[in-house]
Amino acid sequence: MTTIDDPQPTGLASATPTGSSLVPTLAGDYYCSPAKFDAEQDLIFERMWFCAVRSADLPEPGAFRKVQVGRESVLVVRGRNGTLNAFLNVCRHRGAMLCTEDSGVAKRHLKCPYHAWTYGLDGKLAAAPNLGSLTDATGARIDRTEYGLIKVALREWLGYAWVCLAAEPPSFEDDVIGTVTRRLGHPEAIEGYGIPELSVGRRVVYDVKANWKLIVENFMECYHCATIHPELTEVLPEFADGLAAQYFVGHGALFGEDVEGFTVDGSAGLDPIPGVTAEQDRRYYAITVRPNVFVSLVPDHVIFHRMYPMAADRTVVECDWLYLPQVVEGGRDLDRSVELFHRVNLQDFDACERTQPAMSSRGYRAGGVLVPSEHHIGEFHDWVVARLYG
Repeated sequence: MTTIDDPQPTGLASATPTGSSLVPTLAGDYYCSPAKFDAEQDLIFERMWFCAVRSADLPEPGAFRKVQVGRESVLVVRGRNGTLNAFLNVCRHRGAMLCTEDSGVAKRHLKCPYHAWTYGLDGKLAAAPNLGSLTDATGARIDRTEYGLIKVALREWLGYAWVCLAAEPPSFEDDVIGTVTRRLGHPEAIEGYGIPELSVGRRVVYDVKANWKLIVENFMECYHCATIHPELTEVLPEFADGLAAQYFVGHGALFGEDVEGFTVDGSAGLDPIPGVTAEQDRRYYAITVRPNVFVSLVPDHVIFHRMYPMAADRTVVECDWLYLPQVVEGGRDLDRSVELFHRVNLQDFDACERTQPAMSSRGYRAGGVLVPSEHHIGEFHDWVVARLYG
């Protein structure tokens, strides 16, 4: 198990006297220390459910995508029976990486380019040079399952494949489905959006020069919204007051009176999702699913962010805009709809990149402070510390 040599920090939100308006943050090295980042890879990203790929991106048998999960390269592959499988991207012979391409289609097998050890789409060893003459330590012929690819736990939900590297994965129902339920107030609230049946209308990949926690913290609060999100606060006026819509259970930010849709200019959106209830109409809901997902819900589309932490100061963020299939297939103009949150993303990521260099400054060695509308971020900090130090 990964351990960190420095002592567990004190002075976080849980240790702050009741009534204090300024709450201390994590110290700066939490955002720039390679040792802490390695510990997070082990104790957070490699032990929790990690949203890896949209299931529809792998439409046919043999379709695969290579995904970085913590420090591991993971292959998500559509099997011949139509199910998704996940494996470590490591040949069992000499450890060569099976797939170096980010995605593709394996016609029949996954074949190592080094010595031609070949695996079925179910991970079972299918062939190898002189395989018939190879034996294990007992002299028996090689067990093709035992020497097959190492499987990774996989669950599908909301139209995405979630993987977990842990030998004993935590409860998906508690950690993933339960998180969404606790945020929205009841388990059926997310179902009406029909996310698995929606189509990707636009996908943008952002390479952000900032620590993943800065991005999470930014998404959790709206103290910054009036400063850097003029388009968003026009559509969602309460955000101008610094309220965080995802902080209140079941609360969605109401569109402005003159706003017709969740678009960059407030004009009408696209075809509404039929399952959205009257209570959810004209509202924006934001959900954080730790460790790497943000979900934003509006009446006519869903915005689904996935983070891939690559280094202490670098995070790749993949963002999908999801619409009803007829909207995408009909060639409808998505620009005004996509542009609103694309601008929000650019504004947020610029803020995070401005913050990252100061994390290693002596001026931030002891961290900063959270004002009252940011106090809920303190719970996230406590969670990070608990994951690292137990």
